Amino acid sequence: MAMDKGASGEAGGRAPAATVRVTHDGQTGDYPVGLAVRDLPGGPADAHGLRTVGALVNNDVVTLSYPLDVECRVERVTAANRHGWRIYRNSLAFLAAKVVHEQFPDAQFAVEHSLGSGFFCSFAVNGEPGIRPAALLAIERRMRRLVEADLPIQRGKVAYEKALHQFEAEGQQDKVNLLRFRNPPKIVIYTCDGFTDLAHGVLADRTGALAGFRLHAHPPGFVIQFPDPDAVSRFSDFDPQPHLFEIFREHKEWGRILGLRTVGDLNRMIANREMPDMIRIAEALHEKKIARLADRIAADRKRIRWVLIAGPSSSGKTTFSKRLMVQLRVNGMRPVAISIDDYFVDRDRTPRDAAGEPDFEHIETVDLPLLHAHLRALDEGGEVELPRFDFLAGTQSPSGRRLRLADDEVAIVEGIHALNPRLTESLPPSHVFRIYVSALTQLNLDYHNRVSTTDNRLLRRLVRDHLFRGNDALTTLGMWPSVRRGEKTWIFPHQQRSDAAFNSALDYELAVLKPFAEPLLQEVKPYHAAYAEARRLLVFLDAFLPLSFGGVPPTSILREFIGRSAFRY
Repeated sequence: MAMDKGASGEAGGRAPAATVRVTHDGQTGDYPVGLAVRDLPGGPADAHGLRTVGALVNNDVVTLSYPLDVECRVERVTAANRHGWRIYRNSLAFLAAKVVHEQFPDAQFAVEHSLGSGFFCSFAVNGEPGIRPAALLAIERRMRRLVEADLPIQRGKVAYEKALHQFEAEGQQDKVNLLRFRNPPKIVIYTCDGFTDLAHGVLADRTGALAGFRLHAHPPGFVIQFPDPDAVSRFSDFDPQPHLFEIFREHKEWGRILGLRTVGDLNRMIANREMPDMIRIAEALHEKKIARLADRIAADRKRIRWVLIAGPSSSGKTTFSKRLMVQLRVNGMRPVAISIDDYFVDRDRTPRDAAGEPDFEHIETVDLPLLHAHLRALDEGGEVELPRFDFLAGTQSPSGRRLRLADDEVAIVEGIHALNPRLTESLPPSHVFRIYVSALTQLNLDYHNRVSTTDNRLLRRLVRDHLFRGNDALTTLGMWPSVRRGEKTWIFPHQQRSDAAFNSALDYELAVLKPFAEPLLQEVKPYHAAYAEARRLLVFLDAFLPLSFGGVPPTSILREFIGRSAFRY
């Protein structure tokens, strides 16, 4: 009697091997369920020789060890991809932490913040900050040996209690503090050659993928410099950015004094209802720094006619400008605001980017000839009629508002291009005072994992654009790469031109932004291209306890993004 294969599979009653349909590299095939991404056909590098460091599976960023168990689209990524670039940098930080842990187990080490083309890492032994050249050389040599050994970096899960006991036994109180207000049954970790760390994102699956890096001494620690993303053997000249580094250093010291260095510290203060005082202190620090800047300007009022305020997206420039104007009035000056936005060219004249899309970050979105004529006339005592830009119609027209600067008046000019010399080439340099504003958070998730200042600004913008511009998270996330390209081209190269800098970050703000941002991010689904970014931000926010916005003062910079500000925008 013939055997029917239709119901029972292969002859002899054996069930067919379970398979899953996978689309990758422009082709679709059926593969065994549970196959790791790394085992798909194709080599460990792309056509340009860049090593694969991770993958997108249905728009979610995963490790190369990720098992494929549902129908999916797979895109392997290298450091040239923005998701792969984050994997590469975070993996190098993990490698540095491993080497410091094994070679200097008593050292106080932390990956603090970005600096130029790298991460600044603090280093101290017995409370003495700084690292000797021989010690830095030993760390670099050991890191390179580990890269050459091509050791596995394994992602795994352990029971919550086991992870907690392990970190307690190792004296890693920062990780214990972070786990205190989290209670999943399993904790995701990464392990490499006996070293274990909490997982705060995807890492490369092998040390051999991390060939490109340099270490630079930078008291009181060192910098891990990263290569160019599209060629890991090529490095740009390292820019130590002393102006910004000093802001970070000062803010870090302030956090250390207040006992607020990590997200675990922040969560403890929220749980213990200590935040009202902490919010007052943080806001008072902002006010004190703004008042000092106003004092500097007022002390030189005979020379300074123009205060230029620039910074990247969602840095809080507008509220900072308004608070500075209040403090200038306290000093007996009369500030007058001039908005660069009103000098935008008609939308049909907006420059285009490489993809043919409007490039709203380009400096030539500004009507430079008209702006130069007005600035020159005002500086020389003349009168001008200011323009007005209609954002709905996308057109510029005369506003009917006429302006002449009196002897006791100072013009406040705020915009992303305000530090670009092309914008103010018609003004005498001696008449200008330049301020750079950015949100440079000093908090760490734990000592080995920093909080990105860019993520801080992105979350601000997500909330603001939803509340006041009607944009959903998909729209904002979709625009963000273009915004970032514009910042790198038009803003960051000019930050060192500033006469002063203001750090608009508030150590408590991510806890306040969390309840606003989470529902927006949860609307982004796996079939959206922005899903990887939305999911990453949701995982990041999961580390924070939520904090009510009720205690945020109406004059806070944070109110620019969450609403109910004392200022009009």
